Amino acid sequence: MSVGTETSERARPEPIRAVPVRHPGRWVAVAVIGVLVAMFVHLLVTNKAFNWSFMVDEMFRPPIMAGVRGSLALLATAMLIGVGLGVVIAIMRLSENPILRGVAWAYTWFFRAVPRLVLAILFGNLGILWARIEFGLPFDRQIGALFGVDDFEARLFGFSAVDILTGFVAGALALGLSEAAYMAEIVRAGIQSVDEGQTEAAQALGLRRGQILRRIVLPQAMRVIVPPTGNETIAMLKDTSLVAFVPVSMELFFQIRAVGSRTFQVFPMLVAATIWYLLLSSVLMVGQYYLERHFSKGVGRSGRAKTKLRGIAAESGGTTGKADGA
Repeated sequence: MSVGTETSERARPEPIRAVPVRHPGRWVAVAVIGVLVAMFVHLLVTNKAFNWSFMVDEMFRPPIMAGVRGSLALLATAMLIGVGLGVVIAIMRLSENPILRGVAWAYTWFFRAVPRLVLAILFGNLGILWARIEFGLPFDRQIGALFGVDDFEARLFGFSAVDILTGFVAGALALGLSEAAYMAEIVRAGIQSVDEGQTEAAQALGLRRGQILRRIVLPQAMRVIVPPTGNETIAMLKDTSLVAFVPVSMELFFQIRAVGSRTFQVFPMLVAATIWYLLLSSVLMVGQYYLERHFSKGVGRSGRAKTKLRGIAAESGGTTGKADGA
């Protein structure tokens, strides 16, 4: 008995002494970041070039607020054009008709290749091409000359190019048409993310193609479409500053530059522009968060994880069969 007792006592392991892993590099990084933050705050407080009192007094005056409203109106108009036309182009890209696919590809190729600043200036000068924009029978004068009728015109109504192609319209068209090319790719990716079995089941139930797209495919694709669309909206808010070169006077950056040039306080007004864009972008980010949460209903963490795994596998050329089975 004594031998067995001694053996059991010798076999009993000693208590584990857990020693936390030390990370001296982390504390060094925290110290460096703390010093940099302190230096930045000191710069903001002590440097007179910011001229905070002047900046705060000017950035809420009526011209600046009118510029804020103009930028938001430009954002809404450009995104409406971009999203609506982008859905149409995405459907054309997925069409079985090669002509529709070719036209959609050419559209996305052109508007993704040309910078938006160039497009904005180009659309602002379209009045050079046409003195008037008229609607009616195409090639009416050529058709009249073909039949020997001089000065034949079959035009219903028209507008002066100067009246219709205002700075706001030119800027909205340039930004909206450019955005449509990017939205087309986003919508196309969202539609292709929906399992083909959903479409086949809907066809078996006798639904038409338009009904399948509207009731089955797009609601499921929105979970994939909304996040990049939110990013595009925030990017579009920043790109509205480009129309200041058209020029569009009722725009935030234009008004801020005008105040800075008039008062010779350029840098404080540039800081004011930065603050305004930060505030507006933060509001859009909050809206994006709630939209993503709304369209993610019914998809748990495992579903989101599987979606991410599928995306990773698609990028690497692998499969996700094992991940789905797990």
